[in-house]
Amino acid sequence: MAFGGEIRNGAGAGRQPEQVWIPVGLVLLVGPPASGKSSFIQALIDQDKIDPEAVVSSDAIAEHYRNTSVDRESADPQIFQERDRRVTARLASGRTAIAESTNVLPHARARLLAIADRLQMPVTALRFIQPEKVLLEQNQERRNAVPAAEVSRYAALMAKHASTGQLYAEGMSLVQDIPGRAQHRTPSQAARLFEFRTAR
Repeated sequence: MAFGGEIRNGAGAGRQPEQVWIPVGLVLLVGPPASGKSSFIQALIDQDKIDPEAVVSSDAIAEHYRNTSVDRESADPQIFQERDRRVTARLASGRTAIAESTNVLPHARARLLAIADRLQMPVTALRFIQPEKVLLEQNQERRNAVPAAEVSRYAALMAKHASTGQLYAEGMSLVQDIPGRAQHRTPSQAARLFEFRTAR
C-alpha cells in the first residue's frame, strides 16, 4: 500500500507506512458502510489519541433523536443539520471535528468543506477502502448489518467519486488511506500509525 494514495491490491503491497500527523481541523471519514470507520475511531479513543467529543457521528445523532440508525447521505436532513452545527461549534473553538459518516459523494463532502473553509480550518480525508468481499464479510459481523446490496452500492460510489485525486481537487489538505483487513491490519494496529495535533 502506498500510504496516502490508492490501495493498489488486497494484499497491501508497498512500503511500510510511517507515522502520520493529522492537523487540527476537520477530519472526514470517507468509506462505505462496514469499511471499518467506527472500529478505527474507537481504537483511536482507546489509545487516547483523540477526544471522544471530537467525533460527530450522523448515525449516533440519528439514534439519539430518531431511535434509529441512519448514516447515509440521503438521511433526514435535520440529522445532518445537527451534525453540521456540532462540527461548526468545534471548529469555531479551534478544536478538531471528526465527521463520521459515509462521505462518499461529492455533495456530502461539499457542505462540510464549506464549513471548514469559512472557518479557515484544514480538511483531512481518511479513506477506508477494502475489497467488496471484505466489506460484505465485515457487514455480516456488525451488530446492525445493512442490506448487502447497500454495501455494494456504496462501494461502487466510493470507487467512482472518492479517489485521492478527486479529494485533493475538492480542497482536502491531506488524504490518507486507512489500512484494514485486506492489508492484514486490525483497527488497533491502524490507529497506532496516526497522531492528532492538539493545537493549531
